[in-house]
Amino acid sequence: MRSRVIHPFIYFFMEPNVVFVYKIVSDRYLSLSELHKTGEWKTYELNTDEEFDSFNHKKSDPLIGRGYLISQTDEVEMLDSINKQIQKLRHLKRKEEIIPVHIVSFEHAAGCLRHTLENPKKVISFPGAFSIGPIWKLEKKSGQKYRNEWLNDHINFESDDYYYETSFNNAVREIEDISNKNPIYIWYANNAEEQTGLRFLIHLLKNKPNPIFLLNSSKIYDSMIQLEGDEQIVTYTSDLQPEHIRQIFELHKTANPLSDIERCRIQKEWERISQSKSVLRLYVNNELFDAKKEYFDLLIVETLKNLHYNQDKKDFIPTGELIWGIIEKDALIDQLYLEYRIRELIYSGTLEIKGIPKSMRHYRVKLRGDAIF
Repeated sequence: MRSRVIHPFIYFFMEPNVVFVYKIVSDRYLSLSELHKTGEWKTYELNTDEEFDSFNHKKSDPLIGRGYLISQTDEVEMLDSINKQIQKLRHLKRKEEIIPVHIVSFEHAAGCLRHTLENPKKVISFPGAFSIGPIWKLEKKSGQKYRNEWLNDHINFESDDYYYETSFNNAVREIEDISNKNPIYIWYANNAEEQTGLRFLIHLLKNKPNPIFLLNSSKIYDSMIQLEGDEQIVTYTSDLQPEHIRQIFELHKTANPLSDIERCRIQKEWERISQSKSVLRLYVNNELFDAKKEYFDLLIVETLKNLHYNQDKKDFIPTGELIWGIIEKDALIDQLYLEYRIRELIYSGTLEIKGIPKSMRHYRVKLRGDAIF
């Protein structure tokens, strides 16, 4: 695919002779689901492909009543080109307004921050799953491709294809767009998801001179409840109630920013963990470490045995019920990873399946009678 930019239009040439023209109407980065809903599209035909370099859509009539199929791979390429152009426009229009930027590596928490904290502010979030899947060289395109391929092959996100990839790319762009004068607040908690994300974020910000403030939701909340007598435990930033989010920010927005020594230490941690191709990370006793991919397999089997024990006759168990039985014991286990391991146990012959494993809601499992684990 070839492309040209004549602001605010982007031309995409597709073999043998079709040109799709997109008009940018917003400076907000697009997701794949928004590609055909935001902005303006028109289609043109050329006589030869050589005409593309000098083509001007204003001198031609668009096709009416005819459509062309575009592969999803081509759509992703178009989306990336559009978002890159939007980023250039944002940099040209950027105002040096000093506002707090809040970053969270767990998407569920972003909505809480957006609706709770007062404006003006900026909230940036990643699509999550930092505790699972390879993070090898994730700061580079080669590492991102490696991770995306693994996630696509093993994890049922139950969302649109390429959602994770495009959301991740847009979050990186949002971080690149941060003005050097804006204070940055990174929210995280004591779980592998957000602890891994913290290290990745510090690496992404390594060349920015901004003051960075770390808000450990678990640690700060724990000190707060000692005064309030609250028994709730915050394992994820998304566990925080709105009043606690406001309170945490008010108490720490003028605290001392992260020192250069601490920034360097966390960056080195990222450099260390991003050399591994492990697909599972755990956070135990304030330490982040790799685990074998089969780490939870025995727990899955034992939980399924207990569920069978409560049946009059051993029968298939809904996969969601099995996963919930495990999450009840340990809320820090990623349910998408559990579903991946359940499928692996099916493939290895440990479990039987009934249904289609396109999501945890669509199939049931039981232990094989002769299974040995």
